[in-house]
Amino acid sequence: MNPKPLEEIIEELKTRYPGIEVAESGSGSITVTVDQLVAFMREIKEKYHFNYLTNVTGVDYRDYFEVVYNVSIVEQPHMLHIKTRLDRHNPVVPSMVPIWGGAIWQEREVYDLLGITFEGHPDLRRILLDDQWEGHPLRKDYQWEGGRES
Repeated sequence: MNPKPLEEIIEELKTRYPGIEVAESGSGSITVTVDQLVAFMREIKEKYHFNYLTNVTGVDYRDYFEVVYNVSIVEQPHMLHIKTRLDRHNPVVPSMVPIWGGAIWQEREVYDLLGITFEGHPDLRRILLDDQWEGHPLRKDYQWEGGRES
């Protein structure tokens, strides 16, 4: 496989998805709206062969959440960092499990630690903390009760 240069792929994506924001640094960082996310992710996998979801994580910016997906082409050095912003009071994003099966565990971790809901996830429940745990410890507004362990 001889893929297009990453810059060319990004330029094509910018014309197909006019609402996306591309970081000027050339880092491959692209911000996509939630309503464009599924189509965008499906296209980068099927048309541009980004066949490996390396990581899913979430970030709390106090005013909003962001979910970050790192995708790559296994056979090439191409990597994209796809971001989408979520409303802090209703942090819901479509699950990427139908596109990348490996998202199943990573989305559960983000749900557990930040409380972001992945709509359509086949088994969205806590993965690291007890089912009785209250709150989501990576949120900036999480109140830690207790102290340092001895």
